Amino acid sequence: MAIEVGTKAPEFELKDNHGRTVRLSDFRGEKNVVLLFYPFAFTGVCTGELRELRDNLPAFVNDDTQLLAVSNDSIHTLRVFGDQEDLEFPLLSDFWKHGEASRAYGVFDEEKGCAVRGTFVIDKEGVVRWTVVNALSDARDLGDYLKALEAL
Repeated sequence: MAIEVGTKAPEFELKDNHGRTVRLSDFRGEKNVVLLFYPFAFTGVCTGELRELRDNLPAFVNDDTQLLAVSNDSIHTLRVFGDQEDLEFPLLSDFWKHGEASRAYGVFDEEKGCAVRGTFVIDKEGVVRWTVVNALSDARDLGDYLKALEAL
């Protein structure tokens, strides 16, 4: 079960698609974080969601907000995916230890071996202020993210 609104967001340390280490705490006191878990790179719904974020990037990567997208793919897969789709935000690999961050947020599907579609809006103090979790086949509504960020 996904963590709830009002909960302190679990810390994580993951490598991005360029091999850089990214920690949630890197943004504490500085930026709100939109933390988006998605099943796998190169799949239809995931690619569509990330393209929509790319096309609206100034709303999600700016002086006040940072978008972080997490999948259970390897950093090498994410590098190719990010380059191919021109994604200019961090794609974080929750590959090893497999699904550790996804499990911490309660969005790892043990049967399928991947994260479900969970999104968490985390404020500058590290507290979850909004969340949505969708099934693997159900895309999320970008407008909902924007409303949640406006409410901060």
